[in-house]
Amino acid sequence: MAEEKPNAPARAQYEIPRSPSPRPSGVHQVTEFQDPGYTIVGNHLTQHRSLSGLAIGLAAYIQSLPEGAPVDIRTLAKRFPEGRGRIAAALRELEAHGYLERVRRRTDDGRMVTLTLSYNNPAATRARRARESAEEAKRRTAVTPAPVASAPVTRHASRTPTPAPTPSSAPAPASAPAPAPEPPHARPEPPPPPPEPRTRPQHTPAAALLANLRYEDPRLLLSVRDVHRLTPAVAAWLERGASPEAVRNALTTGLPATLRHPAALLTHRLSELLPPPLPAASPADTTRARPAPLQTCDGCDRAFRASTPGRCRDCRPPAAAECLPTGPG
Repeated sequence: MAEEKPNAPARAQYEIPRSPSPRPSGVHQVTEFQDPGYTIVGNHLTQHRSLSGLAIGLAAYIQSLPEGAPVDIRTLAKRFPEGRGRIAAALRELEAHGYLERVRRRTDDGRMVTLTLSYNNPAATRARRARESAEEAKRRTAVTPAPVASAPVTRHASRTPTPAPTPSSAPAPASAPAPAPEPPHARPEPPPPPPEPRTRPQHTPAAALLANLRYEDPRLLLSVRDVHRLTPAVAAWLERGASPEAVRNALTTGLPATLRHPAALLTHRLSELLPPPLPAASPADTTRARPAPLQTCDGCDRAFRASTPGRCRDCRPPAAAECLPTGPG
């Protein structure tokens, strides 16, 4: 008979149920109420099969930060023991799967900064945006009827109906004179169909730019009528070589504290700040190579131009000196 050991810990200390479970090994959840300070993270992130453990941990950490906290590569490398290279690779994983988005913006003083957007549920965000876009398109279609639909109704309504001869009517006698033919000018001509509105190629992105101004400032929420009225003016900016980002900055920078008539303010800025048209392109300009796209540096999180992601000029290691062959003597 084994001797009794009174110093053995009780089962209740480890919170193990007495009834044997079908799978006694594995994880056992010990849940406590947390107040304050907790973050709700979805299982779609914590159990993601394509993300690495470092990427999942960085996403959970970024979602727990307050609004406006710095999340650049240098700050994260100071917080965690992993190096900048591994942290940059994990951030690219989160960008590829939609949990992170880094947007480059130009400040009022001309500097390029990186704005990081963290999505706690990318699939739900995409579904909500698609639903809002569909509702906006439905409202736009309901408010603006198609002008072509009224043309057939007007054409048929203006014609004079001609009664068809009935087979029961008696034939006219041979001695009766034949009726005189109706002159061609007596029957009214149908009106021509209304001309279809000409839509320039820049109208679609111009309308989308105006509709998305509400995300820059909630006071710039425009009605469907205002969007249709301001679309040609924005299209004129785009046709003169202005980028959508430049048009957005011109319309949203330096707004007054009290904004009562946003459509009137946008109309004034679009007319007064209209850039001049671009000069005619010379053959040398057409053959000029386009600049490389903007990339985010993996070392300092600064924007620089390169064909592939990597490090900027200041963060790159110095190139090894080339070994030159030396002659005899």
